Amino acid sequence: MDSIKRYRDFGDFLREKLPCKVQKISINAGFSCPNRDGSKGFGGCTYCNNQTFNPAYCQPQKSITQQLQEGVRFFARKYPDMQYIAYFQAYTNTYDELPALIDRYEEALACPGVVGLIIGTRPDCMPDALLDYLTRLSREKFILIEYGLESTLDRTLMRINRGHTQADSEDTLLRTAARHLPAGVHLILGLPGESREEILHHADRISQLPIHTLKLHQLQLIRHTRMAQEHAQHPEQFHLYTVDEYIELVIDFMERLNPTIAIDRFTSQSPKEWLIAPDWGLKNYEFTAKLLKRMNERQTWQGRLFTPPDQKAATFPDTKFPADS
Repeated sequence: MDSIKRYRDFGDFLREKLPCKVQKISINAGFSCPNRDGSKGFGGCTYCNNQTFNPAYCQPQKSITQQLQEGVRFFARKYPDMQYIAYFQAYTNTYDELPALIDRYEEALACPGVVGLIIGTRPDCMPDALLDYLTRLSREKFILIEYGLESTLDRTLMRINRGHTQADSEDTLLRTAARHLPAGVHLILGLPGESREEILHHADRISQLPIHTLKLHQLQLIRHTRMAQEHAQHPEQFHLYTVDEYIELVIDFMERLNPTIAIDRFTSQSPKEWLIAPDWGLKNYEFTAKLLKRMNERQTWQGRLFTPPDQKAATFPDTKFPADS
């Protein structure tokens, strides 16, 4: 059995930050998105159907407290000593006035067993006033901000109707790092119009930025999205990866990735009733097992081909957060 640690995973990151075992509980707090309500655009990103993201208990008509309580009951049966991170996941979870945002975040933190927050948002929806509040909050609670970048190419961002640029992403990540707040990013591998080398170059670009965690997932075609319509009209413009192809792509990507970045996820598995393609029929842990097997065969690891930046990147404090008493 090969015992070499092939990549830095999200658990490594959490163990450095928290002295207890934690579980993320997803929340739908009823946020909207500036790319849907006309502030930035209409219709949202071309690939997006947000109904594919959330567990069944994540319904905005339920209070944040109720959603967390239901999530805790589900996990506490198996793991009575577990503590929890409230994951604000659906839509853009910083898109409101500051007092309303604070009310939502503090409602979550008031729930027993909740030791921190993960806040999913867009890089163009993070004002300095909110960063300042989160900085103060981070002195007592675990905070991680997840930014949906999806691509580092402006032409792709325009094509998928993201409504922001790579410059927006870089500016926000630098402003977040200046406050010593941990940041994660999302990327979709295989967006239409991107060559294999351009996809791998995403790893080079994000590796030069102050990022703590990374979520990857394969391009999926989801029912009732504009991208699904585009694929039906022009399938030749898309490459939908097989499992083995995607494993090779991810390994090549990881070889170029900064080894300090913790990888939270390699794939996303949408519900079958929403998924058009590709349908791999694999759970996340099954995919990870296949990935590690192939990494062992290739005798490779995260960062093997990483080139450090010329200048030292921003440093981050090794803050640990106490478990709730």
